[in-house]
Amino acid sequence: MFTPKRLSKESVPAALQKAERYRLLNEPWQAESICRDILETDPGNAEAVVTLLLAITDQFDGEPHTEVAAAQALLPRLRSDYQRAYYGGIICERWAGRLLQGGSPGLGPVAYEWLRRAMGLYELAEPLHPAGDDDAILRWNTCARIIERHPHARPAEAQPESPIELE
Repeated sequence: MFTPKRLSKESVPAALQKAERYRLLNEPWQAESICRDILETDPGNAEAVVTLLLAITDQFDGEPHTEVAAAQALLPRLRSDYQRAYYGGIICERWAGRLLQGGSPGLGPVAYEWLRRAMGLYELAEPLHPAGDDDAILRWNTCARIIERHPHARPAEAQPESPIELE
């Protein structure tokens, strides 16, 4: 129906700042739109790819097969094995967080599996990290603490049985 207008190359740095600002204002749809515009003008812009990936994960609220897949489709565009593993972990961790927020019965084991996937990816990223960047360790520790805080986030076979209430 409408064809988006193209940004000029000169406007990309300011547009990146706006995208980050919209993410901080909890308006990830705006950030996503801006990043898509940037990538139309500058397809190799690594910062726009990362910001787009984060904006998509900021909006997790539906079905994993579409939303998670949209974020994961950006991973090959990242420049290093470290970034691909680290941001792959971010995707898994954020989806697990979305599952835990929903509070639906039975999602604890599913969230646990997503957190363990995230932890595995952070472990892959850890030895590849740039000097002085321990973000993968921080994220791994966060996942471990999320599991500790949520007693229902356990492997399926380790779920405690609900007590039977007698009337």
